[in-house]
This record gives sequence, structure tokens and C-alpha cells, in this order.
Amino acid sequence: MKKLILIIAIATLSINCFAQKQTKPVYDAALSKKLGADKYGMKKYIMAFLKEGPTRLTDSAARMQLQMAHLKNISKLADEGKLVVAGPFLDDQPIKGIFIFNVATIEEAKTLTETDPAIKAGSLIMELHPFYCSAALMEVVKIHHTLENASITD
Repeated sequence: MKKLILIIAIATLSINCFAQKQTKPVYDAALSKKLGADKYGMKKYIMAFLKEGPTRLTDSAARMQLQMAHLKNISKLADEGKLVVAGPFLDDQPIKGIFIFNVATIEEAKTLTETDPAIKAGSLIMELHPFYCSAALMEVVKIHHTLENASITD
């Protein structure tokens, strides 16, 4: 009898799980237009791979000062809407991090990379590639500001 009750309970739960209807989110034409999405909800960006440059700073204070200037430039570009994602890789390899620029051309992204103090100093170089991804990335900076309790540049 216990086995029968257990089988009925499992069958009922299984049916309920499979019976839940997945509803497709409602298309938001205004948001799609605002974010620059195509009909697939995607858009073109330029991705940058930040790689070790030829210059290695040995002075720890100078290295920290350059890193802070690099981070402030990232914040400035993000606040301008030109940079939608930036972050370091956490393993020890020649590729140190990524940027995803909200620009249409590699030339525009190159101009933006040249504003970075770490690029100017030669401690980083950037490899740029066109990148096709969700237009939802455009909301990352805004959402991020609601999640940070402290600024990395303070």
C-alpha cells in the first residue's frame, strides 16, 4: 500500500512538473528599439581582448597608480555608454581581460582603447573583434550600479 501511494505521489508530481506551461516573454518593441536590437534581440559590439603589453612596471606604487587610472577610464567609458562589459580573467595567462564596446566599428573601438592609460603606457595591448550578442548587454552597467555597494575606483 505504501508503495502504491508513493508511486501515485511521484506520478502526480511528475505530471505537474511537465504540465507547467512555459510562457514566452512579451516582446517589448520600445525596449528593443532603445537598446538597438535587431529582430533577434541581438546587436553588434566590438570585443577587445586585453593582453600583456611589452612594458612591465616593476615599481608597485607606479603599477597601482596605473591600474587605478585604467579602472577610472573603464568607469568613464561605461558611464558614457561606450563600454558595456569589462573585466579581468582570474587565471595567470597572457590574456588579462575583456572589454565589450558599444560601437559599430573596430576603428571606433581602437580610438576608445587609446584613451586607456594602460594602453598608453604599453602594459596592455588590445586585440579587437566584431562581436554579435544580445542587446540586453546594454543594460548591464545600469544594473551593475544597483548592485555595487562600493566603487572599485574609490
